[in-house]
Amino acid sequence: MSLKQEKSVYEPAQEGLYFPRPPVFDNVEDERLHRKQRLAAVCRVFAKYKFEYGFAGHITVRDPQHPNLYWTNPFAMDFGRVRVSDLLLVDHDGNVVQGKWAVNRAGFVIHSAIHQRHPHVLASCHMHTVNGMAWAALGRKLDPITQTACGFHNDHVVITEEAGAVVVERDAGCAVAEALGNNKAAIHQNHGLFTVGLESVDEAAWWFIAMERACEIQLKAEATGHPLKLVSEEAAEHSRKHLATPYMAWLHFQPIYDAIAREQPDLFD
Repeated sequence: MSLKQEKSVYEPAQEGLYFPRPPVFDNVEDERLHRKQRLAAVCRVFAKYKFEYGFAGHITVRDPQHPNLYWTNPFAMDFGRVRVSDLLLVDHDGNVVQGKWAVNRAGFVIHSAIHQRHPHVLASCHMHTVNGMAWAALGRKLDPITQTACGFHNDHVVITEEAGAVVVERDAGCAVAEALGNNKAAIHQNHGLFTVGLESVDEAAWWFIAMERACEIQLKAEATGHPLKLVSEEAAEHSRKHLATPYMAWLHFQPIYDAIAREQPDLFD
């Protein structure tokens, strides 16, 4: 395993200091294991952050060798106990190619449509979170009121197709995937949040964490009754360009991954 040479505004000018970089793999087996480990870790993190809501919620990442297959969490298994060995390999028809548990039908309908419609998308997250669902009920995009929200400026969409309905039919999943477009995130009206990662499941997970936080912040800000002070268009674009790239999202997730890996090493079983 070698290290990918990426640049960041946070990269130290001083030589000899460790600075996290996404790994580049010499073989597909190592890359597959890495993606599965990160996916299981994201499940544990989402459980720790109380993003779970019964069996609702699903996370996917493409297999590095077979891009028409993706890895996902088992249906109705507590996110807080998901291990690498529990993950399912699923095709776009919802058939479990590898694994022992059933797959969430709503999950495969939406996620398979996203992966099929957007071949550049590597990973996707969807959970039924309190702030995400509350904001989705308003059917509005987030305003650029913080640096966090600016990360989604002109890069997220409100989807009204199938709003509020349980998406279990293929046509409905395709409609949601089509409406996502090339955005990094979507607010599905009366439903919740979707995020995607172009380079890693770490990226998709961070976008979800950040968007849930942005929804919470805007809900609280609007609850004060005072008019919102928006970041200027120029400043919002600047923040998104420099602070909301796939690499920066990956970088944000690294301390979170490090913490869960140390706290819950059984996730690697």
